[in-house]
Amino acid sequence: MAKEKIVLAYSGGLDTSVILTWLKETYDAEIITFTADIGQKEELDGLEEKAIKTGASKVYIDDLRAEFAKDFIFPMFQAGALYEGQYLLGTSIARPLIAKRMVEIARAEGATAIAHGATGKGNDQVRFELTAAALAPDIKVIAPWRDEAFRNAFPGRAEMIAYAEKHGINVQASAAKPYSMDRNLLHISFESGMLEDPWFDSSADDVQDMYVLSVSPEKAPDQAEYVELDFEAGNCVAVNGQKMSPLEVMEKLNELGGKHGIGRVDMVENRFVGMKSRGVYETPGGTILFTAHRKMESLTMDRDVMHLRDSLISKYASLVYNGFWFAPERLAIQALVNESQKNVTGTVRLKLYKGNVMAAGLKSPVSLYNPHIATMEADPTQAYDQGDATGFIRLNALRLKVSSGVNGASGV
Repeated sequence: MAKEKIVLAYSGGLDTSVILTWLKETYDAEIITFTADIGQKEELDGLEEKAIKTGASKVYIDDLRAEFAKDFIFPMFQAGALYEGQYLLGTSIARPLIAKRMVEIARAEGATAIAHGATGKGNDQVRFELTAAALAPDIKVIAPWRDEAFRNAFPGRAEMIAYAEKHGINVQASAAKPYSMDRNLLHISFESGMLEDPWFDSSADDVQDMYVLSVSPEKAPDQAEYVELDFEAGNCVAVNGQKMSPLEVMEKLNELGGKHGIGRVDMVENRFVGMKSRGVYETPGGTILFTAHRKMESLTMDRDVMHLRDSLISKYASLVYNGFWFAPERLAIQALVNESQKNVTGTVRLKLYKGNVMAAGLKSPVSLYNPHIATMEADPTQAYDQGDATGFIRLNALRLKVSSGVNGASGV
């Protein structure tokens, strides 16, 4: 009989290298590795050769950067998604794309299972598996870190390193970088190690070599730089007048943001599994895009449409963070978001300076801002009669007067 095939999400690090060999031994299966190129850069160097040497029967390394930018990052930014007021969801939004491609490979290869190296304490296990449940409920998911036998075999990194040496697995594991990092086109995240202490100062001079995408604001140029972003229907289509694809937009904005120390976030967040965790993030291009998009909406989006969309931001962000990208409720909210973006068209000029992103000008052919109506001078259009405000205020005050008469004045 042909051996079972398992598709493994593979990074080439210590964990997934050990898992590859462990799966092969434990399940007597063929292991097909899959690595998504979503902007990790040099982390992909030599990965195919390493996977084959470690025991993979077949290796997929797929360039998904364009799809990631167009179909995942841009729709999420149209929704204004921000988790717990700070996190631009860089890791969260990558997982459904990776899991989607894993399922597609499993189908093409006739695999009966997919596997991942996410721990039982984190969010990624949920994101991978909820995506698989939505797209391929018949495919089994193997999560070694939730397998007691695996945890007993590898209670710590020392045991994993010894196992790797015994099996001739080439891994680089040391205490030189006492934290973990995850990189993609949208951001880099750092966690664990010294960052598990929330009193640890991630902005200190002696830890600046941790950062990859950005300089510290203190070391950013002393001269501000202006950048113009053109939007069509809520999507950035050009930077400084040059037409660009979503992928090119992200790459260009990452370069500009990193140069000026933009997009660093240090936060304690609430994981879906129930615990709090501390993460440090670099999101230079995403921070610029998020700010520019919001400014463009302020000029072009109807007030009540904006407020309705804004009321769904927390829900949408939680759906992304918790792994429900392919859930029907996220798709329903996205349909409303898409409708809200139809007139978000125009140009935003921003000023970048030492970690700050400042508005420096807005214009749009479909602007809802009318200076003649908004002016403090005489309104030449006579569209607004200030005397009308008297009745408007009186009507809105009625219920407050009735309540005060019954309950008495409060807060005075």
